[in-house]
Amino acid sequence: MSNIEKESTPRVDSEKKTKKILVVPYNPDWPHIFEREALKIKEAIGSNCIAIHHIGSTSVAGLSAKPVIDMIVVVKNPEKAIHPLESLGFKYKGEYNIPMRFYFNRSEGVDTNLHIYEEGHPEIELNLLFRDYLRQYSDAKDEYSSLKEDLLKEKSSYEKNNSPFTGYNLGKDAFIRKILQAANFNRVRIMKCTHYAEWEVAKQLRNKYFFDPLPIADLYTWTFDHPEHIHLVLYQGVEVIGYAHIQFWPEHRAALRIIVIDEKYRQHGLGSQFLQLCEQWLKRQGIKSLHDEARPNVVNFYRRNGYTEMPFEDPSGEPPSPNDIAMGKRL
Repeated sequence: MSNIEKESTPRVDSEKKTKKILVVPYNPDWPHIFEREALKIKEAIGSNCIAIHHIGSTSVAGLSAKPVIDMIVVVKNPEKAIHPLESLGFKYKGEYNIPMRFYFNRSEGVDTNLHIYEEGHPEIELNLLFRDYLRQYSDAKDEYSSLKEDLLKEKSSYEKNNSPFTGYNLGKDAFIRKILQAANFNRVRIMKCTHYAEWEVAKQLRNKYFFDPLPIADLYTWTFDHPEHIHLVLYQGVEVIGYAHIQFWPEHRAALRIIVIDEKYRQHGLGSQFLQLCEQWLKRQGIKSLHDEARPNVVNFYRRNGYTEMPFEDPSGEPPSPNDIAMGKRL
């Protein structure tokens, strides 16, 4: 999933949560509202602002939408945008499912969602391609509108079940993927596992490459909903092609428990890209070193990416693996 028409309520627990969803006919004032609000944001951010884009359904003429203006703001330094945006009444909400996104919303006055990215983030291109495709092809726009109508008839659309997002948003994922594929979106990006389709691939990759060969059952599914563990997937375009499991440790350390690229996508440097994106994101979280117990056949992969032999020092006290080589890197 991407930040196309995302809701702003994070997961509280695994129980179903009911949410009111309002979808209204297209309002021709929405582009003008965007322009006025974008001007205020640009003035507040100043020279840090590179570009502001109107995205989401309110940016597509004739498309029904939730009456919320979605914007992407491209900046030089996201951290420096936080205080100026808060002075305009926006609340900083963190990343949610998209690493290296700064997400803000405001419900008073003009209901607005802001997605702040550094220049070059793949989510910028993703959202603009989706928007422009719907603007260009009326049949796709009509199909999207019909899908929304159908989803709003479903009880599950108003519930949250083991996800920060309702069934309404999750139910649009297949359509969004289809449009992005038709629009030739092919960027590489990482996402936190959120959608059930992402979890499905993550579990398949865990079993295929780590547990089935032993063979043993996956004993660590409890980490799927644990605050010390994060599960990331690597996309190329609309396909999930890789998976990583990271554990946060004390003292600004983290362990790379699993990282894998599906076999048919190997030999194209995607493993190194995945690892580097994980490192970049972890560094943003304040992590200063990343550790792994590497199988002997992948030690050269880690060395090519700047890793050296380094004590693993698992804070749980679990002894090191006798068959693996402890590697690490200062971030």
